[in-house]
Amino acid sequence: MSIQVTTAFVEQYSANVQHLVQQDGSKLRGSVREEAVTGKNAFFEQIGATSAQRRTSRHSDTPRVDTPHARRRVSLEDFDWADLIDNEDKVRMLIDPTSDYARAAAMSMGRAMDEVLIDAALGNAFTGVSGGTTVAGQTAIAAGGTGLTLAKLLSAKETMDGDDVPENGRVIVCTSEQISDLLNTTEIKSSDFNTVKALARGEIDSFLGFEFVSVNGKRIDGTKLVPVDGSSDRRCFAFQNEGLLLGVGADMTTKISERADKNYATQVFCSMSIGGTRMEEARVLEILCAE
Repeated sequence: MSIQVTTAFVEQYSANVQHLVQQDGSKLRGSVREEAVTGKNAFFEQIGATSAQRRTSRHSDTPRVDTPHARRRVSLEDFDWADLIDNEDKVRMLIDPTSDYARAAAMSMGRAMDEVLIDAALGNAFTGVSGGTTVAGQTAIAAGGTGLTLAKLLSAKETMDGDDVPENGRVIVCTSEQISDLLNTTEIKSSDFNTVKALARGEIDSFLGFEFVSVNGKRIDGTKLVPVDGSSDRRCFAFQNEGLLLGVGADMTTKISERADKNYATQVFCSMSIGGTRMEEARVLEILCAE
């Protein structure tokens, strides 16, 4: 059983188990492209831009336009979670915490899913016939000693507009500190300030065409899911939903069963097999923010 479960031992009846504050599930899964994957690696084909040829004379030869092809590789990773509940624990706690353990497992798996997607957005992508060629992301918007500002958002919008990135499905991934940065930006106009204030209160979730997703969960090492660079600047990023792909080999599965080898303790087990990749550099833009 979990060595921490003794903290829940009680001397009087209890109706439930209180979960300590933590990120409840994945915040990014619903904003990215999702595909089923079979096998350890999967490849997703891409078709690049072409140009129509101008006809300059009658009965001219049919032009040949070579359509550029590329592909991105997604490699699956396996995640497991398990804990045991002794029958004696249920007696001492006066409740059956099995369902709460299952919920804790699901929340843990959701954070792992966000970690995979964030690492895919900010790390190298793998392309080529066998997926052996690495591709770095595009140059980030520099921190410049400031947090998330209106100027940085406008720069991100201008960059995406200039690359003809679709306007629908644009997302900004940041932490709660960057939302506070926007509220404290002096150059923000009153109308913008009111919008950001509503954003901070959770009344709306969009600004300048971007949906804001505040990700504050922690990795297993205790650091935030949205990492920092070597200069301790927070690596926030903007993306369009077709720019990130979540490959799902096996979705989250939970099993609750008795373990005969553990004195018939109840085991809560959860697993999944997923992978992520950045599909196109123009659709993902890193925004560095000083903290």
